[in-house]
Amino acid sequence: MPQGDNGRGIDYTIEPGLTLAKLFLKQYKKFGRNKVAMREKEFGIWRPITWEDYYRNVKYISLGLVSLGLEPGDKVSMIGDNRPQGLWAEMGAICAGGVGVWLFQDCLMEEVKYIIDHSDTKFLVGEGQEEVDKALAIRGSCPKLKKIIWDDPKGLRNYHDPMLISLEEVMKLGKKLEREDPDLFERMINQGKSEDVALLFYTSGTTSLPKGALLTHYNMLSMGRNMMRVDPCLPTDDFVSFLPFAWIGEQMMSISCGLMVGFTINFPEEPDVAGENIREIGPHTMFAPPRMYEQMVRTVQVKHLDAAPIKRAIYSWAMKTGYRAANLKFDKQPIPLSLSIANKIAYLLCFKKLRDHLGLSRIRNAYTGGAAMGPDHFRFFHSLGVNLKQIYGQTEIAGISVLHRTGHIKFDTVGTPIPETEIKITEDGEILAKSPSVFLGYYKNEEATRTTLVDGWLYSGDKGYIDDDGHLVVFDRSKDVMTLSDGKIFSPQFLETRIKFSPYIKDAWIIGDKRRYVTAVVCIDYAVVGKWADERNLNYTSYPELSQKIEVYELVSKQLQEVNKDLTRAAKIWKFVNLYKEFDADDDELTRTRKLRRAFVEQRYQDILTALYQDVETVHMDTNITYEDGRVSQIKTDLRILQLDI
Repeated sequence: MPQGDNGRGIDYTIEPGLTLAKLFLKQYKKFGRNKVAMREKEFGIWRPITWEDYYRNVKYISLGLVSLGLEPGDKVSMIGDNRPQGLWAEMGAICAGGVGVWLFQDCLMEEVKYIIDHSDTKFLVGEGQEEVDKALAIRGSCPKLKKIIWDDPKGLRNYHDPMLISLEEVMKLGKKLEREDPDLFERMINQGKSEDVALLFYTSGTTSLPKGALLTHYNMLSMGRNMMRVDPCLPTDDFVSFLPFAWIGEQMMSISCGLMVGFTINFPEEPDVAGENIREIGPHTMFAPPRMYEQMVRTVQVKHLDAAPIKRAIYSWAMKTGYRAANLKFDKQPIPLSLSIANKIAYLLCFKKLRDHLGLSRIRNAYTGGAAMGPDHFRFFHSLGVNLKQIYGQTEIAGISVLHRTGHIKFDTVGTPIPETEIKITEDGEILAKSPSVFLGYYKNEEATRTTLVDGWLYSGDKGYIDDDGHLVVFDRSKDVMTLSDGKIFSPQFLETRIKFSPYIKDAWIIGDKRRYVTAVVCIDYAVVGKWADERNLNYTSYPELSQKIEVYELVSKQLQEVNKDLTRAAKIWKFVNLYKEFDADDDELTRTRKLRRAFVEQRYQDILTALYQDVETVHMDTNITYEDGRVSQIKTDLRILQLDI
């Protein structure tokens, strides 16, 4: 078998000097008009885009940017929903020797200003009016910004600022330049080097301002190659691109693996209907953060609560059967014939429909990463026969360093290192990684680079250990690990994920580091709890009012008591409070990848934290919440504090 060949006729060898742009050109010449590179759903119809279409659009955007003054090393930022045009703009910048920078589409004005200024962005490609408005508002603070490029004309008819130009006009400039110099595009591609910076990714910034991680072409290509060596994809596969391109996980699949294999990338019509579009496509591979899978579980649980008695009975029997089979697989035990037959019946009666409803009917490998996922969620999907795996990595290692192997999945671990990757643990328990995918360093931050990169090893900031089977166990972020009242260390993420298995609870914040007992701040799921309240004729007008109903407290109390059953006394939750709102990235309580900013919420909700450890039954809150459009509203309310029976 040739080096790099996975046995399915796909060669993952990275030739010297290979870049993302050269691989893009190679795949275009291989597939041309004979294969669909991507699809986009518009007006209810899936519109196919061949590799020839993909190539032509990228070429004209790339040459258009050069006409506007793009030079090698210049930064081109993109902001907007997942659409082909965004990917074309990114590849266009990369083909011209530029560096792609993505922003989350729901970034607030200050976040946009910080990233555009800090990255020295020269061109900003925005989807439509909302992105254009943000760009025009911050341009005075971003002296390197030369042009704002828009794609969707809706609402922009009366915008005549000379800094603005449409993507269509950029492509016209590209066509004009091609007529003047027909070979320029491929010459630019062939001038690229594998060690050149391809992408600048801004980390989520859980404790400080986001840092810009510099990733080379070789970083991205080697990561894609080594992931595909473990779980090969096929050119005939479908993948749905619905997560923000500003997240390394989406780039890992759509760019690195997508170019390496040439599978078809499908873009949903709108983010709000991504779930429906996933069901229509039925992807073969899927990658999503735990919150996506948690929402899937919650959807099923809610439908089960609403189902007729006979359907509830079938579901309950099927799930028990699926759980028993999954647990035996986890333990590498043989499945008895009777259970195997029962599991097949459960599949026909229940699991097949559930998987189809969730868009997982054709799934070969489903991945999750970016945060911890609780064992309850893992068991749920494996009981359905979905091959869900944990990925572990960071932006700084191009997305992945460790991965579960099929048939060797342990839900309390994240698997074993992918090829060409070494993992070791320091004396104080920090996880270190070395691989060809480790980034160059942080942009304009030599101090952070020196502390994160030492002798080629990436210091992750996570605590963990390697178990007897060689699997990596990630405990938690070093700064987040708690010491319980009995002196043992404990991961708050573990408890939070267990709590979120309840359909009634959307988020939780566990407190208890070096304190007498553990407490929790809970965010209810407004839609699910609201329906539950309606069925019981409970009157409420808003989230704050519903969350403070004594009946809702009793409901949440039962969920927490269930979690407490499996915990040691020191780890049990003693008190909790229902927060008057959900945790929100716009309020800086979550990162854009939905991770809890613990230091910030501890400071913001200091009054709640203090009250949980005092002999009081309520705590008064007087604070502000920020809406997505920047409006600020003041909230004044009293929150109940409930003590659980331990």
